[in-house]
Amino acid sequence: MGPVEFIVLAFPEEQLRVPAVEAVMGLRKAGVVRLIDGLVATKTAAGEVMAAEFDEFMELRGLLAHREAARLIGPEDVREAADLLDRGSCALLLVVEHVWAEDAAIAVRAAGGRIAGSVRIPVERVGAA
Repeated sequence: MGPVEFIVLAFPEEQLRVPAVEAVMGLRKAGVVRLIDGLVATKTAAGEVMAAEFDEFMELRGLLAHREAARLIGPEDVREAADLLDRGSCALLLVVEHVWAEDAAIAVRAAGGRIAGSVRIPVERVGAA
């Protein structure tokens, strides 16, 4: 198995942006990532936090109906993700395996190593460098 990551993709309104969702899901179809779990979190204008299953959205229906799917995102994860959201916005919460790195991860483990950590570098920092 390759590295697994929890990702929060925030959108500025309470509705998902379908082209962005399709682009992310295209990575799954291309075999770059494996979708393990996912939810949609919404923070209303009043500050109420709600979570919804993928099957409640036409564009996400059936994405977690495969055998690799697992329920890993819990209520605490939803609350933490909501802290990152502005009022009146939503987010895709995803747990993905980076399939593209699976062979390297297997080789590292076979050599007695492990993936000890990873850090996301904000695009602004990369651009500034």
